Amino acid sequence: MNLELTIEDARWQGLEPLATRAIQAVLDYCDLDADLCEISLLACDDARIADLNAEFREKPTPTNVLSWPAEDLAADKAGQRPTLPMPDFTGEIALGDIAISFDTCASEAADADKSMDDHVTHLIVHGTLHLLGYDHIRDPDATLMEGLEVEILGKMGIDDPYNI
Repeated sequence: MNLELTIEDARWQGLEPLATRAIQAVLDYCDLDADLCEISLLACDDARIADLNAEFREKPTPTNVLSWPAEDLAADKAGQRPTLPMPDFTGEIALGDIAISFDTCASEAADADKSMDDHVTHLIVHGTLHLLGYDHIRDPDATLMEGLEVEILGKMGIDDPYNI
């Protein structure tokens, strides 16, 4: 897989192997050839992600993760799986961009008494699923997406993040 990682916040130590493993797990689950797939990941802080959230979602507050799919793959009918992406004329599959904030991730992990690595892995799985057309706006879509997250994370040895 081609992972273009930009680290803007030095606290993001050891992110590359964690991100690679999380993305690989999603691509394997979706039966996509990781060697063809391309993702950009921005590792930033709350100030930067708040700016991005304001610019792209008109929500001027920090969040944990944002995703920008390269193409709209969403299913038309709620609760259905999205269309899988196809390689472009170069033979690659550009999936899109993800941004993740250290501050919010660390705060959420501490609040939930979870390891930072497990929480970040969950959020990268979540962001990658967004790049593949999954969403959680409609209830049936949320159920599908959360179920996939739990299954993928379970295969990685990470507990259900929604089991509170």
